[in-house]
Amino acid sequence: MLTAFLIFWPLLAAVVLFLLRPQNAKAIALGASIIELIVSLIVVIQFDKQVVETQFAINLPWIASMGITFSAGIDGISLLLVLLTTVLVPFIILASFGHTYEKSHTFYGLILMMQMALVGVFTALDGFLFYLFWEMALIPIYFICLIWGGENRGPITFKFFVYTLGGSLLMLVALVFLYLHTTDHSFAIQSLYQAGRSLSPTEQGYVFWAFFVAFAIKMPVFPFHTWQPDTYTTSPAQGTMLLSAIMLKMGIYGLLRWLVPMVPVGVHNWSYTAIILSVIGIVYASCIAIVQKDFKRLIAYSSIAHVGLISAGLLTLTKIGVQGAMIQMMSHGIIVFALFYLVEIITVRSKTRELEKLGGIRGVAPVLSTVFLVVMLGSVALPFTSGFVGEFLLINSLVQYQFILGAVAALTTILGAVYMFRAFQKSMLGDTVSIVKSITDLTSQEKLVLYPIVVLVVLIGIYPAPLLSISESAVNNLLVIVSDFSASIK
Repeated sequence: MLTAFLIFWPLLAAVVLFLLRPQNAKAIALGASIIELIVSLIVVIQFDKQVVETQFAINLPWIASMGITFSAGIDGISLLLVLLTTVLVPFIILASFGHTYEKSHTFYGLILMMQMALVGVFTALDGFLFYLFWEMALIPIYFICLIWGGENRGPITFKFFVYTLGGSLLMLVALVFLYLHTTDHSFAIQSLYQAGRSLSPTEQGYVFWAFFVAFAIKMPVFPFHTWQPDTYTTSPAQGTMLLSAIMLKMGIYGLLRWLVPMVPVGVHNWSYTAIILSVIGIVYASCIAIVQKDFKRLIAYSSIAHVGLISAGLLTLTKIGVQGAMIQMMSHGIIVFALFYLVEIITVRSKTRELEKLGGIRGVAPVLSTVFLVVMLGSVALPFTSGFVGEFLLINSLVQYQFILGAVAALTTILGAVYMFRAFQKSMLGDTVSIVKSITDLTSQEKLVLYPIVVLVVLIGIYPAPLLSISESAVNNLLVIVSDFSASIK
């Protein structure tokens, strides 16, 4: 029942907003998201970390003639992503309280619809249901970006839609192909696992690339990233936060939940190529971020670099690599949310995102600059921040996998420090320029959003064990499956 509530409660709240069109839509949306958060925390408390199998499962008949069931549940891997979603959505909604949106009931209803789809993706145990939620997540974010986005939002959001839809169609073809190879003609995840593992190495390779391209577009990984910078830049702040902090995790989760255990031989044969693409993306995006003049665009490229590291470390299929990916997904989510929110605050107050026009914000808004400093240090993986834990594990896994790849991937730490400290220097330090003299410091509402994020950045950096312990059993089970199949082909 708890899993069903987590999926359908945001949808119910969204329908209420769509139908009743209340004036206080933002307050209702915030209340609904807080209730969702409370229920997710109950799940965390009741979750048995020693159990490998899925917990809080629901399995209801749906389209029996096609072997489709409404099957969902939570294990250690999915729980962390559900928790990330339910923690960040209330903050995303609260961050919008300083802005007035036209048709606010529609705006907040779409955010809650997207939350429903995201939780569905992270809990689905049926291939058709997973694909359905995957596609449903695209619809609300598309309209959020299209209706409330900035300049040139039409062609930019259309490109985003076409990219992601094209990748989704590849995944659908692969799902149907696997379905046709199931012995019980079912979309159940275990049936699809068995079907995928029974394929020849060549067939597993085809399935690998069909899924990987779909997931790589969503993350995004080089060279499937070209939709991202424009979309992140032109989207309204809440749309960018949803895309960067939560939605891109769908692709990483897809690798873990579906691709790796489904076609382990295909993953074994092609993971090196995928890791190289991910590492190229790290360096490429970091170098472009260094020369960016637009603050928001700089953060967008930094996100590509960080996700490239997560993808590369995960595909080493080692415990430290997969656990590093899990903790870094959490860290990246909270940090990139805070960065985009801080950029939005600065933009609204100064009327510009151009770094060259900013300077000396520390002199007029010391609290804002301090919060930015802490979040930035988390982004560049300073020890005792959340970013350090994940990056250390991921780079370690890559160095053990192949030293050269690990050394190149480690450049993300150096290059990240270059572009983030450059941004801090140009915006926060130096003489206070005229355009920022009217900037006020953080309001009570903004502190209510950012202070908990600062606490999380530090707390996870100092003591990540509770989060790592949640996913450990599920990760160990996944790696046992992969190692068994890898051993069989040597």
